Order: sequence, then C-alpha cells, then structure tokens
Amino acid sequence: MNLASVRIGNDWIGDGHPTYVVAEIGINHNGSVELAKKLIDGAVEAGCNAVKFQKRTPELCVPREQWGILRETPWGVLSYMEYRRKTELGRAEYEEIARHCEARQIPWFASCWDVESVAFIERFDPPCHKVASACITDLPLLRRLAATNKPIILSTGMSTFDEIERAVQTLGQRDLLIAHSTSTYPCPAEELNLRMIHTLKRRFPECPIGYSGHEPDLVPTWAAVAMGATFVERHITLDRGMWGSDQAASVDVAGFKHLVANIRHVAIALGDGVKRLQPGEIPVRNRLRVARPERDDARRLQADERV
Repeated sequence: MNLASVRIGNDWIGDGHPTYVVAEIGINHNGSVELAKKLIDGAVEAGCNAVKFQKRTPELCVPREQWGILRETPWGVLSYMEYRRKTELGRAEYEEIARHCEARQIPWFASCWDVESVAFIERFDPPCHKVASACITDLPLLRRLAATNKPIILSTGMSTFDEIERAVQTLGQRDLLIAHSTSTYPCPAEELNLRMIHTLKRRFPECPIGYSGHEPDLVPTWAAVAMGATFVERHITLDRGMWGSDQAASVDVAGFKHLVANIRHVAIALGDGVKRLQPGEIPVRNRLRVARPERDDARRLQADERV
C-alpha cells in the first residue's frame, strides 16, 4: 500500500482515504458562465469533491500558423483564434464562478496551459493546480506551478515514462499527485492500460496515484478505483451531443451520480484486507459449521464402543 497522503482543501487524498472525485468542466461551458454554473450544480448534485476548469492565454497556447484556420462553431465560421477567445472565460466570469462555487460549497481549481494563466488563476487562491497531459513537457510552466507551493495534480497522458520522470523531478514529489491517463477522446478499452496505476504506485511511492479517464462508459473508472486509484477525474457535461471537442468523452449529470455512487460502493467493498469473521457470517457459521464436529464426535464414540 502507498501510504502517501496529500491534503487539498479539507480533504486528504491517498490510500486509506475516500476516493477524491473531480468533475472536469474544462471547456465544456463553451464560453458561457451560465452553462458553467449549471455544470457546477450538476457536480454538487452528483456528490463530487471538486470541479476543475481549463485556463489558457490563446495568444500563447495556439501556434501562430493555426490562428487563421477557419472552422465551424456555434457562433458561425470563425478563425481558430477567434474561436479560442470565444471559449475563454475572463476575470469577471471567474469571479462569478468563484462566488457560485462558494455558495454551493464545492472547491474549484484549473489546469493552466501557460505561465500567464497561472498568475490569473492564483488571484482566486485555488486549493491546488493541475498539469494537463499536453503540458507535461512544458518545464517553465511546471516550475511556475511548483513556485505556488500548492498541491499539484499531474496528468500523464500522451507521455513517455521518461517525460513523466522529468516532470516529477521538475515539480518535486512533495504534495504531488499523479494521474494515469490516456489522451484519446473518447478512449477505447484497449488503450486504457489501467495496470499503469500499479506501475506508478511502485515507481512513485511518495505520491498518491489516481486516474483521469476519457472512456465513453463508466466501468473502467470503477475498475481504476478497485485497482487503487486514490482520486478520479472525469469530464462532466449536460449533454454529450453538445458542440465541443470534449463532450463525447464526458459523462452527463445522471451518469455522474451513478459514477460517484458506485465509486463509494467499491471503496466500501474493498475493505481493509484483514481476515475476520463478518457479522453476517456468524449465524451462518453457527448453523452450518458448529453442528458438524458434534456429529463427528458421536460417530467416533460409536466406533470406539464397537471396538
């Protein structure tokens, strides 16, 4: 068992603690703060521990050669840069999100995709930060995040093991949580490789290990919890048919309720690994096992008398 634990807000994360469930809103709000608030409400209703957003500075994150590429959007045909700006929430919107999360009593944080975005999100004093899989090789970003001295969740999709180790070395293992992930959207079962959870636990025993899933169903996430994932992140949506690149790999609110309820059920079913008589076994034992030695003793006594 990995005994490492990290505290995020009021919650401890690690083996022996309840599974920490993050609803990844990401960019599924499509630039609408009202939609973001509905997704927050859905996460609260489902029993999640936190919600997470994504924050980018488009001018820094979009390669210049892609700025003018045209694409169909809900706002008509826009250049890729115009689209990215449309889906970014600004300071006023995040202030409204912060107020809404406080009112609903759920923590929120973000995965920052550039150094400027770290400074932006830090204004809101989040309980932790997240490194998106796409950013795991951005060492200046990792160093800026480490400088916040807050817990960091590192996602490991689309990465080699050498890249993971370099990121861990850059961030340091203090208050670091590592999530196994596969960055295929949605992810087929043959690419999930859930046994990486065990591999990461062996390689980084000082860090709680979790799972960030993008599969279209729920079963692999429950399996990840059974395999020892101490935290889970899944994208949340109001409708998987909505416009947006992450919607098809997301879970709707009804599905999230089912997801969280069964995560809690799996955790209870796992127990502590100590063999003991369970309360429900005692009457069965008394009925099926205690009587048998008496019959055996009687048979032996009759045999002795015949001798």
